[in-house]
Order: sequence, then structure tokens, then C-alpha cells
Amino acid sequence: MFDEPFAHGNSQVHRLDPRVRLAMAALFSVCVALIKEPFAAGAALALAGAVLAVSAPPAGLLCKRVALVNVFVLFLWLTVPITTPGEPLASLGPLTVSRAGVELVWLVTLKSNAILLAFLALVTTMDSPTMGHALDRLGVPSKLVFLFLFTYRYLHVIADEWQRLVKAARLRGFAPRTGMHTYRTIGHLLAMVLVNSFDRSSRVYQAMILRGFQGRFASVVRFQAGRRDLLFTLVWMTATACLVLMDLFPEMLRV
Repeated sequence: MFDEPFAHGNSQVHRLDPRVRLAMAALFSVCVALIKEPFAAGAALALAGAVLAVSAPPAGLLCKRVALVNVFVLFLWLTVPITTPGEPLASLGPLTVSRAGVELVWLVTLKSNAILLAFLALVTTMDSPTMGHALDRLGVPSKLVFLFLFTYRYLHVIADEWQRLVKAARLRGFAPRTGMHTYRTIGHLLAMVLVNSFDRSSRVYQAMILRGFQGRFASVVRFQAGRRDLLFTLVWMTATACLVLMDLFPEMLRV
């Protein structure tokens, strides 16, 4: 099984009801995605960073994940400022950096990192089965929950099947090169993975039907929200509402 290292912990965030964490992360993400003021986006980033610090994730893995996402943001910094029309801010030979482009990318950077840190703190601190059952309790369509849980459960099985076929091909002298023989062999391997996956899914489904499966997972996990969850919900919703107000009425911050 895939192991989520952020899910192992005993912080105050880990003790929150998974349903509360998912709902608050979704609310925060929607509100932050609609923010247009950089100051409000910076405040959102600070809020997400604070709750992430409380969850106490592994520092090394956290840096890797944040860096991986910001690689895509870096491409925006390299392209958007020189392709967005507006007031020139600087010139680099034939290229002109516009103020509007820099402001746009800066806003995107703040918002994307705020949403990322919030999800790292609130969502990745639970394992995938718990997340699936929490989604079910929140009213997400059962077919989507079913698809999510089965994707999590069998993705590594398909990966193991692919590695097994590749190893078997190499033992028979296959060496990847640029040529039709390599392309044809890889195509055959992919087709075998799909066929084997389909056969496995049929057997698993039949086994589940024999065990009384009716299209919905039964879970022994019972979520129960307490005072801690209520307090966190109130504080988080108040802080998110403040971010929205800061974005809607930026003139209040300049007074």
C-alpha cells in the first residue's frame, strides 16, 4: 500500500475530525482561488503556514513537495511577465517585463502556495481510506468515493504488474532503444497490463458480489465531532471570512 508519511502524527490537526478538515480545506481553497488582492493572498498564505506548523510535518519531505509544485510556478515567472501587455517594468534585451505580468504571477504564487500548504496540513494528514470514508459522510456521490478508494487500493497492484512484465522482458534480452521494435514491445507490455488489470477487476468484483457487496463500502470507522472540531471550525471560518473581506474592501487596509 502507498504510505502517506504526513498521516502519521499526534498533533492537534491530526486529532481533528476528518470531515471537518476536508470541508474546511475545500472552503479555504475556493475562497483563496477567488482572491484578487495580493495582501489578502499573503494573509491566506500566512494562515495556511500557521496551521501547517501546528501539524508538524516531516521537514525534508515538506520541502520536497513544496519545491515540486513551485517548479511549475517558476515556468510562469519565466513566461508570463514577458508575454503580458502593460506598463514596462524592465527590459532584458529584446524582452520587456511588464508590471501587470509580474503582479499577476506574484498573485498566483501566493494563492497556489496558500492552497498547497492548507491541503498539506488538513488533507494529507489523513490516510486515503479515512479520506474516502470522510467524503462519503460529507455526501459525496458514492460512485466517486468508490472510484477513489479502488484507485488507491489497486494503483500499486497495476504498477507491480508493469514492473513484473518489464523485468520478464529484460530477462529475455529486451533493451529499450529508439526504434519500432522498442515501441512495439512497449505497446505490447501496456496492452498486457490493461488486459491483466481487466481480468483482475472482474475477479475482484465477482468476489465482492459473493460477499454481499451492494455498491457501497461498509466502514467500522465512526466519526464523531467534538468541541475541538467546533472551535477549529469557528476559528477557521472566521479567518477565511476575514480574508474575503480583505479582498472585497482593500481600502479599509489603507486607512
